[in-house]
Amino acid sequence: MINQPEIVKSDPQLRPFQSIIENRLGRMVEKSNELSKTNLSDFANGYRYYGLHQNEENWIFREWAPNATNIYLIGDFNNWRESKEYEFEKMENGNFELIIDKSKIPCQVLYKLSVHWEGGQGERIPVWTNRVVQDEETKLFSAQIWQTESDYKWKNDKKRTKVDNPLVYEAHIGMATEKEAVGTYNEFREWVLPRIKKAGYNVIQLMAIQEHPYYGSFGYHVSSLFAASSRFGTPEELKQLVDEAHAMDIMVIMDLVHSHAVKNELEGLGLFDGSPYQFFHTDERREHSAWDSLCYNYGKNEVIHLLLSNIKYWLEEYHFDGYRFDGVTSMLYKDHGLSRDFTGYEMYFDGEQDEDAICYLALANKLMKEVNPNSISIAEEMSGYPGLASPIEMGGIGFDFRLAMGTPDYWIKLIKEKNDEDWNVGNIFYELSNKREEEQTISYAESHDQALVGDKTIIFRLLDKEMYWNMDKQSRSLVIDRGIALHKLIRLMTFSCAGNGYLNFMGNEFGHPEWIDFPREGNDWSYKHARRQWSLLDHPDLRFEHLNAFDKAMIVLQHDQSFLSDTSIACLAANEEDQVLAIQRKDLVFVFNLHPSESYTFYGIPVKAGKYEIILDSDAEEFGGFNRVDNQQQYYSKPEVQLSQKHRLYLYLPSRTALVFKHIPPKSIF
Repeated sequence: MINQPEIVKSDPQLRPFQSIIENRLGRMVEKSNELSKTNLSDFANGYRYYGLHQNEENWIFREWAPNATNIYLIGDFNNWRESKEYEFEKMENGNFELIIDKSKIPCQVLYKLSVHWEGGQGERIPVWTNRVVQDEETKLFSAQIWQTESDYKWKNDKKRTKVDNPLVYEAHIGMATEKEAVGTYNEFREWVLPRIKKAGYNVIQLMAIQEHPYYGSFGYHVSSLFAASSRFGTPEELKQLVDEAHAMDIMVIMDLVHSHAVKNELEGLGLFDGSPYQFFHTDERREHSAWDSLCYNYGKNEVIHLLLSNIKYWLEEYHFDGYRFDGVTSMLYKDHGLSRDFTGYEMYFDGEQDEDAICYLALANKLMKEVNPNSISIAEEMSGYPGLASPIEMGGIGFDFRLAMGTPDYWIKLIKEKNDEDWNVGNIFYELSNKREEEQTISYAESHDQALVGDKTIIFRLLDKEMYWNMDKQSRSLVIDRGIALHKLIRLMTFSCAGNGYLNFMGNEFGHPEWIDFPREGNDWSYKHARRQWSLLDHPDLRFEHLNAFDKAMIVLQHDQSFLSDTSIACLAANEEDQVLAIQRKDLVFVFNLHPSESYTFYGIPVKAGKYEIILDSDAEEFGGFNRVDNQQQYYSKPEVQLSQKHRLYLYLPSRTALVFKHIPPKSIF
C-alpha cells in the first residue's frame, strides 16, 4: 500500500482521484523495476549496442527489425546493390547484425539499409544512425558513416552546473543568422552565443536539433532520433557549441520530440521493417489527427527502450543539460487533448488518459536525474495536468518546470480584443500569477509560436506597418511610442509575475520585425523570413536598441536581486479605474501605470516601512522613454495616518510606465 501522495495532501480537490494517482505512481515503480533491476541508466543504453559501431578492424551494424526477413547494407561502396557480402545476420529477438572489414567501407561514405519482409521491400535509414545527410540535387536522404577514433575532446565538463531559475533563450540554429540561407552550428557559436551571454540568459533552448526531413517543420517532424541535423554542420561542431556555452556558464537544453514522429517511410520509422506497428499504435491511434504524424506506442518495452536511450544519448554524447519536452498534452490524452476543455479535475482522471505515456514521462524524468542530477526538464503542456511538475515520489510526473502556456494567448487576446483603457490590471495580475503552488513554472510573453506565419509577435501587433517607417530614433509616432511602452510593460509584468523562470524567443528581446516563414513552395522557397536581422539591433539610429537594452536590464535585475527565487508574489495595489498595479517580490516593489494618458502625482502604494530607491525605470531615455522620473531621488515611506504601522510610498507615476523599487534596510549601528 502506497502512502497518500503529497500532491493529494496539498490539493483537496485531488482526493476523489487519489486511487488513480496512486495507481499511476505504482505503475511507474513496477515498470522501472521490470525494465532494470539496478537503475534505468543501465537499461537506456540501446545506442551503445544498436546502430553503427567499430573496433580496430571492423564496422559493426545492428538494428532491431522483428518483422524483417532480410536486411542488406547498400551504399557507394557496392553501387547501391544488394549482395551476400553485405547481408545482415538474423539474430535472436528480431535483431540483425553485420560485421564488415573497415577497409571495404571508407569513413563518411553514404549508405542505407535494404529491408525485406514478407510481401515487400524498401530502402530505409537506420533507426539508430547518428548521421543523416541530404543530397543537394536529388533531395534524398542517406545515412553517413561518421565514426572517428578522435572524438571531440570536451574542455568544460566542470562548468556544467545547475540553474535554479532558468532564463531561457529559445533559439533555432538555421534561422539565427542574417543571411538568406541556413545558418550553421559554427556561425551560431561565433556570432549568436556571445550575444546571448551579453544579454544575460543562463539557458539556451535549441530547436530542431534532431534530424527532420522538412526544414519548415521547425524540427517537430523528427525522422532520426539520434542524428544531429546535418543541415547545420557536423556533430563535432554542435559539441563545440555546447562546450563553449558551458564555458560561459550557460546551460544548453534541446527541444525533445517524443510526442510523435514523421510519417515518411524512407527517412522515418513509420514502416521500417514492413510493419506499421513496430513503434506505433496498431489502431486508429496510430496517426495524429492534427499533426499529420505518427504516435508512439508507449506500452511496448521496445519503444520505451528506444526513447529512454535517446534521452541518455543526448545527455551523454552531446552534454546537453536537459530538455524541453514537446507536445506533452498530446501524449497525456488519447484524444491528444483536442476534444477537452479542462474545466474540471475529472478531465485528468476519466479513463481517457494514455496511462502508458504518463508512465513513460515519469520514467524519462527519473532517468534524467540518474544520468545528470543537475539536468532540467521542462514540459510544454497546456491542459493544466495536476502533478506534472511535481516530484515522482509526491505522486507527480517529475518535470522540473512547466511552461505557462496560457500567458502568451492571454496577451494576444488582450491586445486584439480590448482597448488600452479597458485593460483590467487586477485580471492581468490574476492571469500572470495564477499557478499551482507545488509546481515550478517558466513564464513567457511570447515564444516561437507567436512569431510564425498566421500569427504575430507582440511588437508587430502593437506597431504593424508603422514599424517599417518610424523606428528611426528621430521619427515621432504615437503608434511607435505606444507600442514600445507596452512592449516593455508586457514583458516586465510577465517577468515580475513569473513562477520560477522566464523564456524569450530569439529576436523578440529587441522587437524583431515581421514573422517567421521557412522556405516553401508558397513563398518560392525563400529564406527572407527564416533569419534574424541583427543589423537592426546593431544600427545606432534605430529604436530596436532601446527594446534590447530594456530586456537586458530586466535580466540583470534578476541576476542582481534573485527575485524569482522567492515564489511569493504579493499584490499591493490593483486599481482598475486608474489602471495601476503594484506587486511585491522579495524586497522589490514593481509599480505599473498602464493608463494610456493619465500620469499620477503623489500616488500612494502600500509598502512596508523604510527607504526605497528606483533600480529600473521603463521610461528611462536609454530604453526609449521620456525620462519623466528622477531616478536619483530617494523615497521614504510614510504612515497612512499619524503613528500608523501601515505605510505608503508616494510616487509620481507617468502614463504607460513601470518602476521597480528596492527596499533599503536600515544600517545596523553595531
